[in-house]
Amino acid sequence: MGTAQRQETVRLTVAQALVRYLQTQYSERDGQTRRLIPAIFGIFGHGNVAGLGQALIEYGDDLPYYQPCNEQSMVHTAIGYAKANLRRATLACTSSIGPGATNMISGAATATINRLPVLLLASDYYVTRHQGPVLQQLEHPVSADVSVNDCFRPVSRFFDRISRPEQLLTALPGAMRVLTDPVETGAVTLALPQDIQAHAYDYPRHFFKERIWPIERSLPQPQRVGEAVQMLAQAQRPVIIAGGGVHYAEAWSELQTFAETFGIPVGETFAGKGALRQNSSLLLGGFGVTGAPAAAQIVAAADLVICIGTRLTDFTTGSHSAFQHPEVKFIHINVSGHDAYKLGALPLVADAREALRALIQAGRTAGVQPNRTYLEEIATANAAWQRQLATEVYTQHPGEAMSQGQLIGILNEEAQQGDTIIAAAGSPPGDLHKLWSVHNGTHCHLEFGYSCMGYELPAGLGVRMAQPEGEVYVLIGDGTYLMNPSELVTAVQEGLKVTVIVSENHGYQVIRQLQMNRVGHSFGNEFRARDGATRRLEGDYLSIDFVKNAGSMGARTWRVATPDQVRQALREARQETQPCVIVVETEKHRYLPGANIWWDVASAEVTNDAVTYELRQAYEEDRDRLQRFYY
Repeated sequence: MGTAQRQETVRLTVAQALVRYLQTQYSERDGQTRRLIPAIFGIFGHGNVAGLGQALIEYGDDLPYYQPCNEQSMVHTAIGYAKANLRRATLACTSSIGPGATNMISGAATATINRLPVLLLASDYYVTRHQGPVLQQLEHPVSADVSVNDCFRPVSRFFDRISRPEQLLTALPGAMRVLTDPVETGAVTLALPQDIQAHAYDYPRHFFKERIWPIERSLPQPQRVGEAVQMLAQAQRPVIIAGGGVHYAEAWSELQTFAETFGIPVGETFAGKGALRQNSSLLLGGFGVTGAPAAAQIVAAADLVICIGTRLTDFTTGSHSAFQHPEVKFIHINVSGHDAYKLGALPLVADAREALRALIQAGRTAGVQPNRTYLEEIATANAAWQRQLATEVYTQHPGEAMSQGQLIGILNEEAQQGDTIIAAAGSPPGDLHKLWSVHNGTHCHLEFGYSCMGYELPAGLGVRMAQPEGEVYVLIGDGTYLMNPSELVTAVQEGLKVTVIVSENHGYQVIRQLQMNRVGHSFGNEFRARDGATRRLEGDYLSIDFVKNAGSMGARTWRVATPDQVRQALREARQETQPCVIVVETEKHRYLPGANIWWDVASAEVTNDAVTYELRQAYEEDRDRLQRFYY
């Protein structure tokens, strides 16, 4: 670049420069290029209305602005958009100073834990300090440069406070690098002091030229591939645990080929749900604490566990209890070395697609063959689970409302190719983990890294923005609906058609189930009035009209109670163009069959309650019998 070109500048405010820069950033993978940040969500206050707000008016023609109802929600929308786009694109989110900024922190944590890119533009205090303490500013007695935005640091993969205009020249490229790095990606936070947003600087014109950020596929180390194939050749009972890395690498066909070539059954994590897209006798379904019993049975006896793109959290490993073979070994394919070495695994630090391709070729060369006896055992376990579903889950129990399992079964039947279902907290994600099938071309989007209540509906808007065709179903409990229904207004405002299915079971019933299993008494988890005699929340169940609430925000609504009514409502909703809400009365204490995998939630070690004491004794017996450490 010549001296003259370097000296060409354009005078812009920090906010104007940021808006112009975002409109010229692109991601690229496998030769496909697209806008990295094609839109921005925001709620304006004194911290950003005269900065970023003004910049969007003057320079934001190619950065469409969306108006959410809640700052946390807009981050969840960006996460849903990023997930639906397989991390190749995301949205920016701008907030005002103080509570507007800190409202985004739960969203930032959700993004970072799930390793999904979002760009957060959180307004901040005055840097000049001429004004004295400004409205909504934290005054720290010994650290004058601290603000509430410092709370973003532990939940962000990249954080920078722009205290001078020229700092954008290094901060923005750094932010884009993290957003497009499969290992590092997560929440990227730029704290933007409200005075600095309006300060001007002579920015180099070349800073705003189009830039493409490659999302690279790392290759596996050949020696590790050879070691992995040796382990596979020696294994009699190998199993695959497929995580979200399969989706983000678009390794679906490679996973199918790998499993079927060598006869390896596949269990899926929450993030990996739907990784095996085509119907296969090797699919064990969801694996983990909320998974299918067949998966737990097969994995418990596995002598080789091949993990692909998973963080191996406690729900997946059963708090280190799910793998019971005395000599079990692990192979872990992951772009992150931090994860690839977990459980003492042989690490293949690589992109999932590239690693699977290398393993398929090396395994064929080595002559690895399926174990026919093992395949018969897998088929027997899967058949037993299907019979249990037919007799226990998809049937009406006398004297009860329809179960949530029945509801999901109907949703599965009615869903069509291209539809997506979303869940995040309470019992819906676990039940979908067990029951949902993607073999008719649907998608299942489960956020269970942070399991953030209130995520589902705004994330559904992000999925709809990324996916114009097909239905977007948001399955939530009544507790989650109460936390965050307001983005129905945004859906109406923007014409974003989503269909929300509210499973009304009168409380946080999945936590009540856990409470009964670990405490032995129900307390504080159901929507009940206060009892005058006991002074506890154990009186009559509350009557809450979710239909009227949703209707008041512009949704078309249904209240249904029978399977036929659910089917009819879903069919009518498919024909609608406006947001829809279907409220379904479901049985309060009817749960799906357990996965038979232990989870480490301890009962009270000291108690005078006889019921809790017995539960503690059972907990200790299970812990001592099942929990292991792997090296």
